[in-house]
Amino acid sequence: MAEHLLQASRQRQVKAMTAAAGSAGQAAVPLLLCALLAPGSAYVLDDSDGLGREFDGIGAVSGGGATSRLLVNYPEPYRSQILDYLFKPNFGASLHILKVEIGGDGQTTDGTEPSHMHYALDENYFRGYEWWLMKEAKKRNPNITLMGLPWSFPGWLGKGFNWPYVNLQLTAYYVVSWIVGAKHYHDLDIDYIGIWNERAFDINYIKVLRRMLNYQGLQQVKIIASDNLWEPISASMLLDSELLRVIDVIGAHYPGTRTVKDARLTEKKLWSSEDFSTLNSDVGAGCWGRILNQNYINGYMTATIAWNLVASYYEQLPYGRCGLMTAQEPWSGHYVVEAPIWISAHTTQFTQPGWYYLKTVGHLEKGGSYVALTDGLGNLTIIVETMSHKHSMCIRPLLPYFNVSRQFATFILKGSFSEIPELQVWYTKLGKPSERFLFKQLDSLWLLDSGGSFTLELQEDELFTLTTLTTGSKGSYLLPPKSQPFPCVYKDDFNVDYPFFSEAPNFADQTGVFEYFMNIEDPGEHRFTLRQVLNQRPITWAADAFGTISIIGDYKWSNLTIKCDVYPETPEKGGVFIAGRVNKGGILIRSARGVFFWIFANGTYRVTGDLAGWIIYTSGHADVTAKKWYTLTLTINGGFSSGTLNGKPLWKNVSVNFPKNGWAAIGTHSFEFAQFDNFRVEAIH
Repeated sequence: MAEHLLQASRQRQVKAMTAAAGSAGQAAVPLLLCALLAPGSAYVLDDSDGLGREFDGIGAVSGGGATSRLLVNYPEPYRSQILDYLFKPNFGASLHILKVEIGGDGQTTDGTEPSHMHYALDENYFRGYEWWLMKEAKKRNPNITLMGLPWSFPGWLGKGFNWPYVNLQLTAYYVVSWIVGAKHYHDLDIDYIGIWNERAFDINYIKVLRRMLNYQGLQQVKIIASDNLWEPISASMLLDSELLRVIDVIGAHYPGTRTVKDARLTEKKLWSSEDFSTLNSDVGAGCWGRILNQNYINGYMTATIAWNLVASYYEQLPYGRCGLMTAQEPWSGHYVVEAPIWISAHTTQFTQPGWYYLKTVGHLEKGGSYVALTDGLGNLTIIVETMSHKHSMCIRPLLPYFNVSRQFATFILKGSFSEIPELQVWYTKLGKPSERFLFKQLDSLWLLDSGGSFTLELQEDELFTLTTLTTGSKGSYLLPPKSQPFPCVYKDDFNVDYPFFSEAPNFADQTGVFEYFMNIEDPGEHRFTLRQVLNQRPITWAADAFGTISIIGDYKWSNLTIKCDVYPETPEKGGVFIAGRVNKGGILIRSARGVFFWIFANGTYRVTGDLAGWIIYTSGHADVTAKKWYTLTLTINGGFSSGTLNGKPLWKNVSVNFPKNGWAAIGTHSFEFAQFDNFRVEAIH
């Protein structure tokens, strides 16, 4: 009889939940069933035998490179809204970790980020936008973990070599200066520092860096290495006790949820210190959901960091839209809160660094996985994912085939969790728009009369969070403005007395660094300009071009007129250009094609079909010398182009057949000082 009553009570509960689920989204939202009603596999969640590893957080990378470039010139309130979706606790992605590039002046994927030390005796802790971003993150979440990592380095550190380990003390001084500057100028405490992104590490450099940090009173700053593969760093640590002592975390990139034996033998924390980098569609969201669970289950990784934080760079650059969300239109204010934001929330809003994984985590019988974490104070968060192979492929590495099918999974809470009366339920279903839900709160689950167990009906491409925490929420703002193309007519005179950022809006430097500049000796029209400030090639991470270039505008632009005042500063050898239809950027910048109009301080001009200057359309003499201002105009219409110097035709009707479209650009012939002013472009759509 008692059994019968219990069964009746269970059926009532299921009916209530079915009704709730039905009202939430008809039959699309799965039923949460109490135990014993359906056959399936049982999974015990128990802390009686102790806990697993300490959880260190979920985060994202800004940089590597210039991935947040367009975010800074978003108008308010949209810029603050984007930052809230990324960093505000219990609102959106609610990230635990922010990792930034330590700008090194070189091309590092989608652009260059400026160094705090362009030259040996130069220090400036207000260049670029990573300082600002870290402060905005801290403002929203004072507990966020901050990390810095160099991709490229300024050229002077190499003393003529393309290598940062020529003088170990000098490079360590450069990196430590960045950490000290973060604190001194911005009150930012950097928690972790890396070595050299996805490039060689030097064992002695790592030791020198640790000693210099300690000498500066920065014992609390931890070292992560080597931001590449698990090997050879893990084996090196096992063979060198001092190296083992000075490295706090082994960080691997794109580990495919797996680690190696040597890494485990070090007994250090293991992180996936760069992962994801997949288009932020539902497939990207599936990739992110799967690895957030399985990086720990398969590979013992206690932090996972996505490249990249927000896709705030021109979409046609490499890895377009590979951010947790998209904000690539500051001119319109339009942005998109993509699915990976809500996938993140399933973990980030219900855990914190310092929580512990349970030992009882694993794979589901018919595909998918589950993890559980606790704060040790009675709270429990369970995250279950059933991402299918087809809908969860990351950009790398190759994903071996696996199958996921409909299943019933019963979870049994034991140990200190057996008395938990209620769990909050958050649900995501990726896929067809008609069945799609992102981070939806369902009715909570009552466990009082079920002996601490519950059963989920799981379909593929779903994500459940079941938690004792009641603080989760799906933050929202009114829809941002509609998407608009880059304005057809755009001009900038760079007349900014005290610029908040060192770079002019919308210009995306692809080799070299272009900064606002004030001519002390020019009281006239060219007092405020944009200046290319590198005078030597950086220690590169990617294949920077041999000259400098900054792109701007709409990649679809075809017919346009670009006008700009230019000022070559280098006698005889100096050269500057304006360009249209530039078709490549980022790590591909060396092979960029387009229409490039050059003038040189030796009194010549040239029109080329590529940045490298191999394809020469026409050339000749021009009345040009260094340290004088000239006005260049480039007009491209259909298959023809023409150019003027100071308003007078210099060349016309030069045939240009390829490419058909691309960005506008400015730049220099080599790593040389030059200035630009009164930039104007008019495109005919």
